[in-house]
Amino acid sequence: MKIISYNVNGIRSALSKGLLDWLKEASPDVFCIQESKAQPEQIDTDQFAALGYKSYLHSAERKGYSGVGIFSKTAPDLVRSGMDNAQFDSEGRVLRADFGDLTIVCVYVPSGSSGEDRQAFKMQFLEAFLPWLNNLKRERPNLIVCGDFNICHKPIDINHPERQIGVSGFLPEEREWMDRLQASGMIDSFREFNHEAEQYSWWSYRGGARYRNAGWRIDYLWASEPLRQQLRNGDILQEVVHSDHCPVVLEIEK
Repeated sequence: MKIISYNVNGIRSALSKGLLDWLKEASPDVFCIQESKAQPEQIDTDQFAALGYKSYLHSAERKGYSGVGIFSKTAPDLVRSGMDNAQFDSEGRVLRADFGDLTIVCVYVPSGSSGEDRQAFKMQFLEAFLPWLNNLKRERPNLIVCGDFNICHKPIDINHPERQIGVSGFLPEEREWMDRLQASGMIDSFREFNHEAEQYSWWSYRGGARYRNAGWRIDYLWASEPLRQQLRNGDILQEVVHSDHCPVVLEIEK
């Protein structure tokens, strides 16, 4: 089973840059997106259906903002939007789909880079999300959590970490939250297969950052500990360009 997660930074923009052609070739079983920046009626799901995908979308109330989606070749047994928390659910940040005994959660963690208020909101979201996840894991132990976390966990995950002190996305409290996520029994699947530096999934549009590979690894596929023996491969598809992010991949035995 191949799962791909991709912050598309506007699905309509990504579609105009050939997203569907790439998706047809990549052919994941489950395709999770973040930052759709569209209402459901603004996304032509027939295009995805033509490739064999059923579409499930959770958009923000604010138009052109945030939003997550799951596209799957097999219909899930259950799909649920949000965390039953109106403050965060209004921004379209969490979508859950159950496939047999496997649950996939697609998440778009808020960015805190625009100022103190949004950084505080980000930390509030994280502190609500982890208990929600832990409760879900007790009910559904085979769990994959994918998406844009807007956090680099380790110095290896960011370019020139010595220059990023005090920068949102690499703050001590954010990284400590990632430590707690991992300690709760979640596996950073990519690092099970690749321990190399300069493995990034996002680059600023400024200053030729992508050309210089001055990036950040902020997109993850976390797998719960009971799935460890089923992990088969993890990858970052840096050559795929429809967004300022690139897709991340996990293959599991299913």
